Amino acid sequence: MGKIKRQVNIYSFSAFYREKTGVSGQQCRDFQEQYIKIMASQKQEALIKAFRQLLKEERCGSQSQIVEQLQSQGFDNISQSKVSRLLCRHGAVRVRNARNEQVYCLPPELGKMDSNIAVRDLVEDVANNGMLIVIKTSPGAAQMIARLLDSISRSDGILGCVAGDDTIFVAPVSPEDIDALQESIVQLFMQ
Repeated sequence: MGKIKRQVNIYSFSAFYREKTGVSGQQCRDFQEQYIKIMASQKQEALIKAFRQLLKEERCGSQSQIVEQLQSQGFDNISQSKVSRLLCRHGAVRVRNARNEQVYCLPPELGKMDSNIAVRDLVEDVANNGMLIVIKTSPGAAQMIARLLDSISRSDGILGCVAGDDTIFVAPVSPEDIDALQESIVQLFMQ
């Protein structure tokens, strides 16, 4: 039913688009295909981000729990087999958490960096407290990101960086400009 409804919505959009723009049927079909690819890509990115966040929270002890959590977040077409593939692709492991429960989590280090991973996929959050900017990254990625930030000159607002495994502290040249610096870091790594 969802697929039929989606086709009707796309058809309605297609008819509306042809009527308003006067483009040919083939041009409209080409546009539809591009639109569907973009939407699928965005949904996949959102799924991966939600999946990785679940693993970081270390609450799910089974694949069925991961499926339930993702479904509760609106990912209706998620299945146990898809979760299994995601766990394998991201190198997830089962460990005991602080409550001594077996849970899935991301590996402590990425090991070798995969050249297919975009830098924007490694940066998870950027925040500041008025004095320092704190960047949260995927495990093992902080030093690489900090090295990139250190290559930016002082004239661009970065005095220096200190990196751990998954956290970077960025010292701005001037605390008054910290919000602008944070926004430029967000644009550099997260968009």
